[in-house]
Amino acid sequence: MSEVYCETLNKLQRLIQNKRRGILTKGVVLLHNNARPHTTAHTNALIKLFNWEIFDHPPYRMDLAPSDYHLFTRMKVWLAIQRFHTNEELMDGVNNWLHNLAAPFFDEGL
Repeated sequence: MSEVYCETLNKLQRLIQNKRRGILTKGVVLLHNNARPHTTAHTNALIKLFNWEIFDHPPYRMDLAPSDYHLFTRMKVWLAIQRFHTNEELMDGVNNWLHNLAAPFFDEGL
């Protein structure tokens, strides 16, 4: 199972290199949970080889799942039409997008 996950990481690494060539200045932070394929020695060695940082996924909480999915689906649609040239532009853009969401948006997710 970890071989399949490592192949996915290899594809992701190639895509990041091709699409963000010369723009990605601070590396990659990978959001991980503790699923078995994510924690094997093989997977960890590959992530270390790529010089990626692992951001541990918080423990599963049922009360957070609906709002997470609601928020990130909309954010993905918004991000698909955006173009950022620096990490700071990306962070500012996402922060502005979040601040400009109306309260009913969050009510719908809950």
